[in-house]
Amino acid sequence: MELRHLRYFTAVAEELHFTRAAARLGIGQPPLSQQIQQLEREIGTPLFLRLPRGIEMTEAGAQFLEDARAILASADRAIDTARRLGRGERGAITVGFTASAVFHPYLPRAIRAYRDRYPDVRVTLTESNTLSLLRGLRQGDVDVAFVRPPYLLDAEFESERVLDEPMLVALPPDHPLSRRRSVPISALADEDFVLYPRPIGAGLYDAIQSACQRAGFAPRVIQEAPQMASIVSLVAAGVGISVVPAAMRHMGAQGIEYRPIKGDAPHALLDMAYRRHDRSIAAVNAVALLRQLAHPERTDPVA
Repeated sequence: MELRHLRYFTAVAEELHFTRAAARLGIGQPPLSQQIQQLEREIGTPLFLRLPRGIEMTEAGAQFLEDARAILASADRAIDTARRLGRGERGAITVGFTASAVFHPYLPRAIRAYRDRYPDVRVTLTESNTLSLLRGLRQGDVDVAFVRPPYLLDAEFESERVLDEPMLVALPPDHPLSRRRSVPISALADEDFVLYPRPIGAGLYDAIQSACQRAGFAPRVIQEAPQMASIVSLVAAGVGISVVPAAMRHMGAQGIEYRPIKGDAPHALLDMAYRRHDRSIAAVNAVALLRQLAHPERTDPVA
């Protein structure tokens, strides 16, 4: 018994007429009658009563129709699911990002665009530091990771730059430097710094340290905080000053001033890391769309 036999039977049962059913199916009436007879022999009982003026279903035929419809509907769902998975329109992906990255408009906009285009793909978001995100990528727990360089990638992974944003000086309220329109790094030589710990934020930490060293001093770090939001809160509380990605202005913290850095300013870099040959079409589509939104001047195709 094949699915086509169920489709033939269902058409005949719904039309209760072999000629009309054959026309609906696009086949000849004699072959259709032969297929139904073959089906009845395989089942071992008549499904139709042949009457002088048409046909009627037997009790077995009526029950078989109900079951056949359920089987056909299940088969159609299975086919549709497979096709949509093959196009990346169903499934699940996990997107990881560093804490500071989420404050840049690009990331929420990109995630929203992916969800709008692929509403039946379940998107899980996870926030962590670069080392943990890359570990999740290697272990298969993360499909796309937004991370801060520097880092090392295994050969089966790839990364590309999506953001290169200047960093700003974050100042507590009424700080003398807030009266300036821009602040050179050298003006921070005597300030107390609140920074991200290097073990979980080497990229930003090293960028700030290098900029200060080029200006002739080493920053005096009096407090470290594991989250960028915590750094901003400590600055607002007057603990010290900091240098943060420009996107932190969007955090909306009260009682804090941001000033551009005049001259040699450090930059906050953000990369997108992913598997080079991912078997998940949903993940491949995500990378393509996120890349396109980061670099709209490119013309890479998106499924």
